[in-house]
Amino acid sequence: MLPKINRLTKKKDIDLVFKKGRSFKNDFLVFKTMKNHLKESRFGFIVSKKVSNKATVRNKVKRRLRSIILNNFKKNSPNSIKKPLDIIIIALFGIEKKEFSEVKSNIFKVFEKLNLI
Repeated sequence: MLPKINRLTKKKDIDLVFKKGRSFKNDFLVFKTMKNHLKESRFGFIVSKKVSNKATVRNKVKRRLRSIILNNFKKNSPNSIKKPLDIIIIALFGIEKKEFSEVKSNIFKVFEKLNLI
């Protein structure tokens, strides 16, 4: 589980990222990013019923995304995010059929493209 300091939980913060943040789309992921004025990056995950009507499937997708972020983008790791950002990762239809390694590589590609790592 992500540490509390790295979670984007308040509705007003999420709404602000949607309103003022930049958006980037991948095959089955959408990233909304915005600078924050904290020392840490914060992450939020959205998996809607468009992905699957089953809560177990949606929760599995969220667990996978959280695991990728937690294990690969810690503050002192070589892949740590350079600037503190608020990042919302939105899963699109089809992600539930993808392998874990494929999801992980797509997240890395986007972060490299955005020059975050």
